[in-house]
Parts: sequence; C-alpha cells; structure tokens
Amino acid sequence: MVVLALEFVADPGFTGQLLAWVLAGSLLGSCSGLVPGLHANNFALLLAGIAGSIPGPPLFVGCAMLAAGVVHTFLNAVPAMALGVPDAEMAVTALPGHRMVLDGRGYEAIRLSAVGSLLAVLAAVPFAVPITWAVTAVYPTVRANLSLILAVVVVALLASEFNWRARLGGALSFGLATILGALTLDSSPEAPLEAGGMLAPLFAGLFGAPVLIDAMFGCGIPPQRGEEIRLSRPLLAGTAIAGALAGAVVGYIPGISAAIAAVAVLVLVPGGSGDRGYIVATSGVDTANTIFALFALVAIGHPRTGVMVAFDEAGVPLELPILIGGVLVAGSIGFVLVILVGDAYLELVGQLSYWKISTVVLGLLLVLSYLFTGPLGIVVFVAATAVGMVPVRLRARRVHLMGVLIGPLMLGL
Repeated sequence: MVVLALEFVADPGFTGQLLAWVLAGSLLGSCSGLVPGLHANNFALLLAGIAGSIPGPPLFVGCAMLAAGVVHTFLNAVPAMALGVPDAEMAVTALPGHRMVLDGRGYEAIRLSAVGSLLAVLAAVPFAVPITWAVTAVYPTVRANLSLILAVVVVALLASEFNWRARLGGALSFGLATILGALTLDSSPEAPLEAGGMLAPLFAGLFGAPVLIDAMFGCGIPPQRGEEIRLSRPLLAGTAIAGALAGAVVGYIPGISAAIAAVAVLVLVPGGSGDRGYIVATSGVDTANTIFALFALVAIGHPRTGVMVAFDEAGVPLELPILIGGVLVAGSIGFVLVILVGDAYLELVGQLSYWKISTVVLGLLLVLSYLFTGPLGIVVFVAATAVGMVPVRLRARRVHLMGVLIGPLMLGL
C-alpha cells in the first residue's frame, strides 16, 4: 500500500494513467446521473456486468468505477430538480429542489446540492476511521432496535405536517406505499437487461410521474435568477456534515439505504434551513454513502452498495490511499460539472415546451421500467404512479411515500 502511494506521488506515468481512468469514470457517472429515473443500483449492476471485460489493471478499473459512482451522486440532482424525476437516493431532495426551480431559484438549488456533496466528500475522509469504530460498536444495538428507530422517524415526520388533514394524508400515503413495497420489492422478473430491481419503476412512479403529469398542465419552468446561496455558512456546514454522518450509517448498517437515511436527516435538519437545508443534507447523504461504503468494505469485508458489489466482483485491490485520491479528484470534477451542466440543463428545459418534455420523459421512464424489470415493471410503474398522486391531492408531503422502503423494513418483510 505504501509503495503504491509513493508511486502515485513520484511516478508521473502512473499518476497520468490513474487520472485518465478517473476522468473516464467521471464521464460515465455524469451520463448516468443525467438520465431521469436511472437508479444508482441499476447503473452499478451494469458496471458489474462489464467490469470483467474492461482491459486494464484492476486498481485503475476500480478507481474508474468509484469515480463513476461518486460523480453520479453529484449529477443525479439535476434531473431531480429540473424535471422532478429522481432516482431513489434523490427522492427526498426532488420536491424541495423542484420547488426552488419553480420559484426561479434553480441556480441556487444546483449550488446547494453541489456544496452538500462536496462537503460530504471532504468530511468523509477524516471522519472515516473514528466513524468506522463508532458504528461497528453500536451496530448490534441499532440492528436490534431498527424497527423502533424507524417508527420514531415515521411518527416524527407525520407530526411535522402542518394540519391533521395533511397528517392523515401522510399516514395513508405511507400505508399504501408500504403495501406496494411489500408486494413488489422482492420480485425478480425476467427483463431484457440483467441489471434489474424494482426500485426503478417504483421510484419513477411514486416520485417522478406525478410531477410530470401535473407539469403537462402547468406553465413550465420560469426564468431562473440569482446564483448566491441564501443559507448561512454555519448552517450550510452543519447540514452537510449531518448528511455525511447519515451517509456513514448507510455504509455500515445493512438494510438502511441512502434514501431511508435521507428521511431520517429531515428530522434532524434545523427547521430554519427549510428546503435549502434539505437539499444540502440529503445530497451529502447520497455522496457520503458511496465513500463510506468503500471503508465498510475494507473494515468488514462486505459490499453495502451496488457500486461496491461491482467493485468487489471486479477483484479491485483495496489500496485506500490510491482509491481515496481518486475519490477526491472525482468529487472535484463532480462539483464543477454539476454547476456547469446543471445551469445549462435548466436553461434548455426552460426553453422547451414543458408538456412535450413531460411526455418524452414519461415515455423514457416506461422504457427504463421495461428494460430493467420487464412487463411487470410497467404494471408496477402504473400502480406506483397512482399511489404517488395520493399525497399530492391530499396536500401532504411526498416524503411519506418512502414507506415503500421503510414500511417493509419495519415489519421485517
């Protein structure tokens, strides 16, 4: 490990090759992150399928895969905000970010997400060792009481609704989403691509389709203005660190996804931060999860995310100094790209007819559902869309739809 680290510093050829692989992975992660509704796990399984056939040293291939995963977590905020179509990890962020876009503050929302992800990268590296020790120490207690912890989070979110109608709507949404998750999550349908999983049609239907359907009858995205971040630096840093710590929990504790951790963070984010704090914290969860999952693989020998499964299957040597260097470079690339591409994305969407965009994206979500889960995925997508309309019509927050993951986990299904 020490020899490789010294080679990284002293050998320009080695460093150049490593940077080239990281850049290639970053480009791949950028493309995947910008596809509306493409879930990170589907992307990771596609990587796992091709990793063995990529010519190159396993360490460099691993750096490229890790870079792709990190940059994906930066860029997936863009379609979530511009179109309201998230992947699972960005589901909680999608509505606050999209609200800011509709309020003309899209540029700021993009920068909030970029800063949240970048601060998570910077916080994850120094926090990794103490958090590894702490989480592994408390893991047995957390695992034994996981249902109770999740129940407390759900009750807190329901209680935070502004009136009883919204609370009842949230409870109904949570219950319907739980039933939907219990019936579909463990399905393994035949599909054209061997990178399936029900998360793609579930989250596209629950969170993406309702926004697109309503958008067909709306006025589209207004002109965007103002790039300055209207959140104090202490609050910005605090919410980003909260997201990073939650991402660490995801990396080490089985059964907790980044989406679930993002819901828990909403309870902890200071109320005064509003939508801005949600965006920063949940973006931090998504990115930190990718990084801490690497440390979890080293510490306990088990991959906790789809990207880490692909990483492990490729037989990548666990040379942390090199891999961390690649992560830091990828994080810097992702930070720049999400601002440059995000601004251009918002401008392009603002210039096009929104009902046409909505129709095309709905069609894309149907195609992705079929490719990853076959004909059953189309049925699940339609059912999820119907459930996804419930909180919208009852004026409750859509975060309660995360019952699709939390509910079955609480019930031990």
